[in-house]
Amino acid sequence: MTTSTSDRSASPGNNNDRPAMLLANVLSVVIPLVVALLLAIPTKLELGSWTKELPHWIGAINTVTSAVLVIGWLAIRSGNVSLHRTAMLTAFGLGAGFLVCYVLYHLTNPSTKFGGQGAIRGVYYFVLLSHILLSLLVLPMVLRALWYALLGRFDHHRRIAKLAYPVWLYVSVTGVIAYWMISPYYQR
Repeated sequence: MTTSTSDRSASPGNNNDRPAMLLANVLSVVIPLVVALLLAIPTKLELGSWTKELPHWIGAINTVTSAVLVIGWLAIRSGNVSLHRTAMLTAFGLGAGFLVCYVLYHLTNPSTKFGGQGAIRGVYYFVLLSHILLSLLVLPMVLRALWYALLGRFDHHRRIAKLAYPVWLYVSVTGVIAYWMISPYYQR
């Protein structure tokens, strides 16, 4: 008896998925740990003053990512799969660029302290904390959604994307909000 492609892909726990899911799990743990370690490093590397500009690039990347995510959602809602694919792969690439900039910044610069007082301080820390916590949650979902889309297993892709998309958009938008709130306190 032969097994059709749809039968082989019927379960998200397919044996062919195990290496990719293991990689997604490992990346979802290793990336946040590396970032946490970078934040804790007392002695920063000296790579030049250009690294002080990285938060502005990070803010720009989050802004463009937010726009691209909305374009991707609108594209798939209107049936434009090609534009959706391009937008979502762009968002994924921007996420990778964000991570590189974020790591470089925290490897070379001390963390910036938020200087606002009063109620705005609570707002900032709520935005920042929700942004960080949900970024940890969304990473494995995005990796899985990407995996299933690349394999053409759109039933699984859609199921995960329905959960991942709003979280990813929230993380991206709150990244922009957190940037705007702390940007007056960056040292140049």
